[in-house]
Order: sequence, then structure tokens, then C-alpha cells
Amino acid sequence: MSTLSLVSDYMNRTLVTLSPEQEINSAVHVLLDHKISGAPVVDTAGRLVGILTEKDGLRAALEASYYREWGKPVSAYMAKDVVTMDPNLDLLTACQQFLNGPYRRFPVVEDGRLLGLISRTDILRGLAENWG
Repeated sequence: MSTLSLVSDYMNRTLVTLSPEQEINSAVHVLLDHKISGAPVVDTAGRLVGILTEKDGLRAALEASYYREWGKPVSAYMAKDVVTMDPNLDLLTACQQFLNGPYRRFPVVEDGRLLGLISRTDILRGLAENWG
């Protein structure tokens, strides 16, 4: 029996990322322009510091409509407690992590640095390829 592939074999390495200092209106436009529901937020060293989602953008838009200004940075709206996945996790263990939680994708992080993203689709593709 061959060994099962790892998260690092199937994760997406081409990422759209945001900066914690980036103005929220600019970040919302990045999500819209790339047609994505969220993006990792990384500092200048490439360390994952949060996630900004469409829901965070909605909260910012609602607040902006009340105060009549966008103004605040991404860091004011992003989720800071991000659940991540290890790149060396095997696909079955990763599959179980998806089944145990509500997330559709996880940032893949090693030593605090963002390496990629893995989605449910990536895991399913990997399992299908591993089992023919």
C-alpha cells in the first residue's frame, strides 16, 4: 500500500493576500475583483495574522454607512483566531478536520508562515486521485 498524500501536495500556493494595514474599502475591492469569499491577512514577514471574509466586509460597510466613512484598516475587522492546517498532515486526517468543523478552506501554515490554502475540493480531489 502506498503512503497517502499530504496537504502540501494539494494546497493552492497562488494566493490573494491582504495586509493588516490595508484600508478596508481597498480590501473589500480585492475580494470582489478576485471573486473570492475571503483572504488571509499576512504581515510583512509573511506570517498569518488573520482572515478577512465577505461577512467582515459587510460589517465594515454597515459601519461605514452609519459613520459615512470607511477609513479603518483590515486589522479592525479581520478574524484573528484563525484555525489552520499543517502542510505535513495526511489527506485522511485533513478530511476529518473538515468534517469536524464548519470551514470550507484552511490556511496552511508552518512556523507561523502562510504557505497556501487547502479547500474541501482540494482534499476530495486528492483522495480521489489516491484511490483511483
